[in-house]
Amino acid sequence: MSQLATDLSTSIEPLLYREDFDSITRITLNRPQKYNPLSREMLAQLQSTFDEIASDESTRVVILAAKGKAFSAGHDLHEMLSHSDSEFAATLLAECSRMMVTINRLPQPVIAQVQGIATAAGCQLVANCDLAIASTESKFAVSGINLGLFCSTPGVALSRNVSRKTALEMLLTGDFIDAQTALEKGLVNRLADSEELEDAALDFAQSIAVKPREVLALGKRLFYDQIDQQLEDAYQVASERMVCNLGFPSAAEGISAFVEKRKPDWS
Repeated sequence: MSQLATDLSTSIEPLLYREDFDSITRITLNRPQKYNPLSREMLAQLQSTFDEIASDESTRVVILAAKGKAFSAGHDLHEMLSHSDSEFAATLLAECSRMMVTINRLPQPVIAQVQGIATAAGCQLVANCDLAIASTESKFAVSGINLGLFCSTPGVALSRNVSRKTALEMLLTGDFIDAQTALEKGLVNRLADSEELEDAALDFAQSIAVKPREVLALGKRLFYDQIDQQLEDAYQVASERMVCNLGFPSAAEGISAFVEKRKPDWS
């Protein structure tokens, strides 16, 4: 385990941890007493960590977890209140958006491991991750409307995960949805009992980590590149990536292994 940051103004505890094992990296938010807010310092540490992981060829899958009773309650409202100028807000949101886009552009799939509540920008973080597994007791909301603030940026990620009507209902009411509803609406992929969540997230990650890194990276990039394109353009870019993929040594090994009725060696 490596220490990534220390918020000396409040504690000697690191803001987040990074753990590497096998081909999986786990990042853990570590401000449980404040419900893991996405302060500017937390965003900076997440940005730095994801930038490091992007070029780390030993990592095939990333798990994003959090300490305590909540995954993340979103932006640090105390920090925002102490900086009421629009310049601070613009910088904060620009840094948050950059970090969210970095997750999307990361070569490795990112799995959110969610316990407790994930609200506002915390819900955005779940929606922005490629995949998500949640505790059966978790709850989700984009609740800014209850404070007189429409969750505009969380709505970007949310509306790309659930239907338009579901997204708008959550954004306009600020109401929580439970874990089962989040699963049914497509905000999360899987559920697990609280005491089994960490192991279930690792199992989920390991089911992906056994695949070739370069194919995971190509597939993730293709998925996001084609999803908002017109049908003909989507097929064009998908065909080009498929031709590229067929030239990978991992594809030759996988096809040979299938024909020879053995497991592929992608070590």
